[in-house]
Amino acid sequence: MQIKPKQIESLKSQYIKLTSDSRLYGLDIPVIGLTGGIATGKSTVSGLFEKSGAAVVCADNLIHTIYAKQETLDFIASKSPKVIEAGKINFKILREEFFSIESLKTDIEQYLYAHLPHAFKAAVAKNENPKFIIYDVPLLFEKSLQDKLDLSILVYASAQTQIERLIKRDFITIELAKSILKQQIPIDDKQELSDQIIENIATIEELNIRFQYVTAFLFNKHI
Repeated sequence: MQIKPKQIESLKSQYIKLTSDSRLYGLDIPVIGLTGGIATGKSTVSGLFEKSGAAVVCADNLIHTIYAKQETLDFIASKSPKVIEAGKINFKILREEFFSIESLKTDIEQYLYAHLPHAFKAAVAKNENPKFIIYDVPLLFEKSLQDKLDLSILVYASAQTQIERLIKRDFITIELAKSILKQQIPIDDKQELSDQIIENIATIEELNIRFQYVTAFLFNKHI
């Protein structure tokens, strides 16, 4: 007989560190940052949180929402016309340009992050009275968000594992994979900065066990 896993109910009180005055975007409920380097398995862990009943807001999805707007397409076209094909953004070309032209990277990031607060609050509002938010955000430390979050959780895999997974997943060269990693804080440095670590170094079954252990430590649960 299969036992139904316990559902996450609320963040334990000792981990609620902030008030709305100091919390990200002024939220009146705890915000837990879920982060990791590229290809560490953060999205998989984000999915485990969703299956456990947590309200998850994904920064990548927010960015995609912003990219889908006509005003964003117009902005990108004004900065790098070559990435626009048939009236749409070619994200493969954009990615290559983004990681090779520093001025373009800066311009696009400033534009996207200026539009994030509204997109974030709209995503939170889609949840019915959540007791906390899991914010799935790759650049948590790069954007110095940790002081605006009640808690940070890192999904960890070694840098070499990141490179191997990235090459296999995205069919890119080792040079591009290394270039992408250089745009982020090294994963071992993020490990030192994080409140909690979920290692993703083996099988999905082992990842799930580590997830259950960490969430039992941090959250109140119910059947």
